[in-house]
Amino acid sequence: MRWQRLVIGLVVLWLAAACGSAQQTQNEEVLPTLASLEQPREYPLDGAIQTALDFLDRWQAGDFPAMYVLTTFSSQEATPLENFTRIYQTAQNEMTLEGLSYTGVTAYRDPSRADVALFNYSVTFTTRLLGEFTDNDRNLSLVVDPSTEEWRIAWTAGDIFKELAGGGQLRLEVSPPSRANIYDRDDLVLADQNGRAVIVRAVKQEITDWSTCLPLIAPAVNKQPADVQKIYDESSADWLMELGTIEPATYESSSALLEAACAAQFSSQPTRRYPNGTIAPNIVGAVGLPDESELPAVEAAGFDSDSIIGKSGIEQSWDERLRGQPGGRLLIVTPGGQVLREIARSASHPPESVWLTLETDLQARVTEIIAEYYANAKDSWGQQSNGAAAVVINVRTGEILAMVSYPTFDANVFSPFPSMGRQNAAQLMAQLQADTRRPLLNRATQGVYPLGSVMKVVSATAAADSGVYALDQRYSCSGIWNRDITRYDWLAGGHGTLNLAGALTQSCNPYFYEVGYQLNQYDIDTLPDYAMQMGLGVPTGLTDIAESPGLIPNPEWKRNVLGLEWTYSDAVNISIGQGEVQVTPLQVARMMAAVANGGYMYQPQLVWKVGILGEAPSYTMTPELLSNINVRPEVLAVIHEGLCAVTTERAGTAEYQFRDSPLQTIGVCGKTGTAQNRPGAVTHAWFAAWAPKDDPEIAVAVIVENGGEGSGVAAPITRDIMEYYFFR
Repeated sequence: MRWQRLVIGLVVLWLAAACGSAQQTQNEEVLPTLASLEQPREYPLDGAIQTALDFLDRWQAGDFPAMYVLTTFSSQEATPLENFTRIYQTAQNEMTLEGLSYTGVTAYRDPSRADVALFNYSVTFTTRLLGEFTDNDRNLSLVVDPSTEEWRIAWTAGDIFKELAGGGQLRLEVSPPSRANIYDRDDLVLADQNGRAVIVRAVKQEITDWSTCLPLIAPAVNKQPADVQKIYDESSADWLMELGTIEPATYESSSALLEAACAAQFSSQPTRRYPNGTIAPNIVGAVGLPDESELPAVEAAGFDSDSIIGKSGIEQSWDERLRGQPGGRLLIVTPGGQVLREIARSASHPPESVWLTLETDLQARVTEIIAEYYANAKDSWGQQSNGAAAVVINVRTGEILAMVSYPTFDANVFSPFPSMGRQNAAQLMAQLQADTRRPLLNRATQGVYPLGSVMKVVSATAAADSGVYALDQRYSCSGIWNRDITRYDWLAGGHGTLNLAGALTQSCNPYFYEVGYQLNQYDIDTLPDYAMQMGLGVPTGLTDIAESPGLIPNPEWKRNVLGLEWTYSDAVNISIGQGEVQVTPLQVARMMAAVANGGYMYQPQLVWKVGILGEAPSYTMTPELLSNINVRPEVLAVIHEGLCAVTTERAGTAEYQFRDSPLQTIGVCGKTGTAQNRPGAVTHAWFAAWAPKDDPEIAVAVIVENGGEGSGVAAPITRDIMEYYFFR
């Protein structure tokens, strides 16, 4: 043990001194003195050493009551346990202490007092903010306590750091880095720190009338008076207090009054700004002040309650990279703020910017296209439609190039210091929260809808790949289907006899009612399993923003959740995307991408790279292949045949929308969908597609809530998106 080695060293030193005395007696007689005759022996030094080691062990363990027991009675009289504990806890919080270790150096007795000793040691502190640092040449004072006749620590606050004994105070000066930017893939800024706010400070003793100042300063800095009062109460008279932050407009209107009443001082501070705030607000997200539940983690990272953190979207999921790691200095200062000692310092870790996979010009144009269709339909379907969504995804990588949820909103509304001013922002926020169209919902990833006839892509794939249907299976597609239950086609007279590809092209309902029935006869789990295998009703793996898993009902779900047994009518409903089917537009886009690229299910991704400007990225996106739908190539070829004719053959459900489009030069393959949401309601309009036909590059999924028919509403929106993407 360290204390045993320490005692042995002291004994060696004593023996050396004794030998020197023996040599001296050979030459002259040494007469005993009163001191030597009365040197006490009942307080061995190793007892003092053990007490010191026990005290430090308990500090290491954070056991303050046990430390307190090892202090002298007079120390305890001067500092009650509650204060003792608070002093240590305050010091540890200020240091952001995570742990400590110590090393004993030496121990020695006071030459004039046998009951007084010093223990010299060093401590290495491990902190969250400052890392690890060592404080050397520290001394614990020990005395034999008369009340116990045992060694005890003659404790003062100087046993934490020696300068604290004279009234010094521990202060951590934090230097938080400025939050990094968010860019699109072409370096266009989506979020920056070019907004401005004003920090308000004041010296306590310079405020002549605090009762006049408080009711003025509290609303200006947007704080409760009690919170500002706490800052005032905990500050020394000559300290410069940071009272809060105000927006530029408030500074312009109130600075003179605050200077007069509060002796206020002002300095500028950068704040979050979204230059294109209505572009992808659901993706970029927003920032804000930490709430009570977030504060412990924020403070543990070296930030404080006034720090800006990510609250949603990319701002939240990449928050640690965007905000960096603060640096700081640990100081001991006088009550007046004079620095007595700098104990440790650390440099801040620079924040990292985030580049998204989005193409901002495409994102903006998709938003405009949808808005234009709503404006033109204000007297028709636009009256009952609450919103829409569109997703454009790279079929070879999973990169999301555009993801629009309509209606949109301005992300600046949620900034703590909004560019439009707090009052205007509050009004806009109230309007957003009251808007029945739910603009804050990201319909692309969190909106769930019945899929309608786009589901026929899955049904056809399941029928052919399972072997239940031949690749050229024919069926007489009349306007009605009946097997104890009756279902009707969207075309009253029917479509005649069709093969599998033709049934997709013309979207014949009875053909797929029969598909659902036959698949259910074969195996009741086949159709639901293929749907989930193709990415519907399951999370896509997107990690950067929230998404809903949706639902593909199956026999187990119906039994466990509804308490009902599965019937063939459930499979018939699923076959055309009705019943309890609930999917997101992102799932549909990924499903079409997999059909287009040969069956590869890539993880959708929104972040292209992360890093410090001018340096090599610390993260670069690579395609993440999550699975393969494992469908035979000849089956996919038939599916392609049917979908690519949707926009080219006269019988194709969307041919009339693409007839004169320049997209005919590259080919578009897609599927219309008209999904009944609830009885009596106007149907949802779907269109999902990819292009070019033979060398797929992008897949697009569009839904218009309660927009009517997919061919009449969603298909032309998809066409316009693709025309812009390929031909600008």
